[in-house]
Amino acid sequence: MPVEASEISKRIENALPGSKVTITDLAGDGNHYAAEVIYAGFKGMNRVQQQRAVYAALEDIMSGPNGDLHALALSTKESE
Repeated sequence: MPVEASEISKRIENALPGSKVTITDLAGDGNHYAAEVIYAGFKGMNRVQQQRAVYAALEDIMSGPNGDLHALALSTKESE
């Protein structure tokens, strides 16, 4: 079942309070998205740590055979 962009945003924003999240549907199919996440809490984290923090918020919809989100191109940055 496809995942709504708003659901992805909500999950990330709940896990990373105060983050700014922009979601783009890359294929129009609800399965392939790009996300830009800007978050002050990324300070001191390297890119891998930042991406792990975001993926942790989406783990249940990305992992396993029932994962509904098939692809996420992720860009993270620390907010100023």
